[in-house]
Amino acid sequence: MILESFTIIGFALGLDFLLGDPKNKYHPTSWIGIFIAKLIPLIKNQNTSIEKLGGIFVVIIIAGVVVTLLLLLDFGISFLTTDWMILIVSIVVGILLFKSTIAIRGMEQHALAVMNSLEKNDLASARVHLSMIVKRKTKDLDKNHVISGVLESISENTVDGITGPMFYFAIFGLPGAFVYRVVNTADSMIGYKTNIFKNVGWFAATCDTILNYIPSRLTGLLMIISAAILQNNWKGSYKIMFRDGKKTESPNAGYPMAALAGALETKFEKLNHYSLGNVDTTLTKKHVLSAITMMKLTSILFFVLVTIPIIISLSLIGWWIYV
Repeated sequence: MILESFTIIGFALGLDFLLGDPKNKYHPTSWIGIFIAKLIPLIKNQNTSIEKLGGIFVVIIIAGVVVTLLLLLDFGISFLTTDWMILIVSIVVGILLFKSTIAIRGMEQHALAVMNSLEKNDLASARVHLSMIVKRKTKDLDKNHVISGVLESISENTVDGITGPMFYFAIFGLPGAFVYRVVNTADSMIGYKTNIFKNVGWFAATCDTILNYIPSRLTGLLMIISAAILQNNWKGSYKIMFRDGKKTESPNAGYPMAALAGALETKFEKLNHYSLGNVDTTLTKKHVLSAITMMKLTSILFFVLVTIPIIISLSLIGWWIYV
């Protein structure tokens, strides 16, 4: 079981580094998003309490469907003829499914799409590409704030798209990773404090905040280690993370963002919301490439220093209880 879990995560990370995501129509996260979009109109109501209750049901129903499908798949695999065949199929299916919950190469491609537009002096196109990976309005951002948005998104995605799924896979297996993905997707779609979504999205936003509390802080700490390994400013990363990590509206997002800002010796700014870091520099593609490298190294470190120890510890606890 321990070796199976290591193999699934390790190969899933490798596949994502090399290949990225499949087209949206084949991606489970896309299906989850479609499911959410179809349920939201059904729960919209002028009554605040009904909308809030509906928001709870959206998350529970979709998470329940996903977990049920995973359990049925696992049950079906158990009917294969030999133990070796069951093990091999379980690992291959596990790799492909877990890979769909992480997004390393995808984030890199989105970030580079923004930078490629800027290199062509096409600020309008860069703003459009940025709007695909951030929640903020992008149409009036200048070049520096566009790049700042890219860097902030890379740091946030390190949690949402990589370390968060790994953390919950380590504890609960594939169902844990997919429930995390359901909550994270729902939060990204409806977790806004606007008149349209503040009631239906409150539960998804609350769940996302709770689930990301530990992974975001662990990720920030590992970004500091990544900065040291890559010879970035790890001392600045440590200082800025603990000084500015609480400045964002989200109680979690600020930690990896501040750690990255300190490591790159620059400042991330969301207009009228927050400013993380000390040095107000002109941001360039070099900063983005450095951030992508840190994201990848942090992912590997999280696997080695967090995920593996969790899996081993839980397996030993289970063995001790069984004996």
